[in-house]
Amino acid sequence: MRYDPSNPFAKILRGELPCIKLAESDDAVAIMDIMPQAEGHVLVIPKAPAAELFDLPEPALLGAARMTQRLARAVRATLRPDGVFIGQFNGAAAGQTVAHVHFHIIPRWKGVELRLHARDMADPAALEALAERIRAQLDREG
Repeated sequence: MRYDPSNPFAKILRGELPCIKLAESDDAVAIMDIMPQAEGHVLVIPKAPAAELFDLPEPALLGAARMTQRLARAVRATLRPDGVFIGQFNGAAAGQTVAHVHFHIIPRWKGVELRLHARDMADPAALEALAERIRAQLDREG
């Protein structure tokens, strides 16, 4: 998969597309997934322009991993799921739909099926309300 600088995540990073931002560091940004597979589905997007994990410079990978762990803790504390799935796809055959490396944080509850990937848009007001709760938890954790 080749990197395309016009991909939606690159546009979000440049401020050309809106997002519901949860946190930002020098290396990554965390946003609410607008087509969530479950309540609280978060994406962590490294700022480095890389299509797949294999292309991501190590400092950017480490920064994104730190952000992913921080957000996964906040999502878990906010929503109290039975488990938390953390995923990262490389290539279309693996399920990657955007040619910019990113990490999925998806809360899971026993007996609740995931919604289909990248299918249905969530209500922006509901996403923002949940984002406020996650941000508050991030603030509590410091």
